Amino acid sequence: MTKSASLQLCCGMAAFSGLLLLGHVQGFTPSGAIGRQVPVLQQQHQRQLASRYHRPYYTARSPLTMSVEGDFDPDALAKARQEAQESDSIKTKLRALYKFTRPHTIRGTILASIAGTTRALIDTPGAIANAQWGYMLPRAFLGMFALLLGNAFIVGINQIYDEDIDKLNKPFLPVANGEMSKRFAWVAVVTSGVVGPIVVNAAFPPLLFRLYSLGLFLGLIYSVPPIRTKKNPILAGLTIATVRGFLLNFGVYYAVKNAIGSTFAWSPKVAFVARFMTLFASVIAITKDLPDIEGDKAYAIDTFATKVGVKRIAQGATGALFLNYVHAVATGVLSAAGTFKRIPMIGGHIALATLLLIRFRQLDPDSMPSVKKYYKHIWDLFYLEYALYTLI
Repeated sequence: MTKSASLQLCCGMAAFSGLLLLGHVQGFTPSGAIGRQVPVLQQQHQRQLASRYHRPYYTARSPLTMSVEGDFDPDALAKARQEAQESDSIKTKLRALYKFTRPHTIRGTILASIAGTTRALIDTPGAIANAQWGYMLPRAFLGMFALLLGNAFIVGINQIYDEDIDKLNKPFLPVANGEMSKRFAWVAVVTSGVVGPIVVNAAFPPLLFRLYSLGLFLGLIYSVPPIRTKKNPILAGLTIATVRGFLLNFGVYYAVKNAIGSTFAWSPKVAFVARFMTLFASVIAITKDLPDIEGDKAYAIDTFATKVGVKRIAQGATGALFLNYVHAVATGVLSAAGTFKRIPMIGGHIALATLLLIRFRQLDPDSMPSVKKYYKHIWDLFYLEYALYTLI
């Protein structure tokens, strides 16, 4: 494998991954934010939410885990805010930076990139044995750095423009909670939005630079007026489903095949995962609004959840995912012998479908902690599908 090919392979992962990080973010507080407090009414609202959704004020989890997962505990939030404002330690900043990246958004991206790369290498005889890992791995880290900058830009711009909504829906986010000033948020976002494209443009092919830039643009218009595609549930769903479902899975596979000098041809496995994950991403695009229904209603953000309600959305999402698993099993059964490995393709998807139904039966649509847990389980199934993708 040539050095040019290695470059393409490594950034193929980063550039396509950068297209899909449409979510929310957290960060740390500059010294100018010290003394800033959440208004009393906001604290009262948070306590009301905690009471309404039967959320205990204290749990066995660490403050970091609580914040990342989105506790409505006002005491824990106040403690996190105070620590960020009074401490200038590296540990505090690193913890805030970890929260800033919203790990659940980048986790799926990284898994998709690794699974797509693994799948392409497995499908290409001799690719793994002949790979120049000593050269490729440093380039992979450079591509991952660009990915993280893209994530910081997109999720950061969302938090800036959603500050008021997040004070209702996600008071654990640092801009909404006062852990991070809006000025510093802008510095972080602009820096990421400038440095990321520079890295990609300097180190990787023009096509991947254009795709990376497209990802930043999609993230921008998702959150920023006047377009703000997130206000339209159809546009928001199409954006997320197309990028996370089709472009990512097709793009990573294509980039890797091109990098190792192999002629691209539609693989049945790639065609399947592109179909499967496009529908899955569509479900995520709809269910992501379930925990945000309070703030979306208050700020006139139209989503399927605000229009239809939590219970019906959860029923529809579960039904759609179950049919998606039926489609996966049918694909494994009806395909020609040797196309897929039958045990993981059929048995694996039956197991995941069963897990989906079990999680749905545990859902209490009137309890926000239960709704959040249901949404988290959907992401868990999303992650597991990529693990299965490398085995089929």
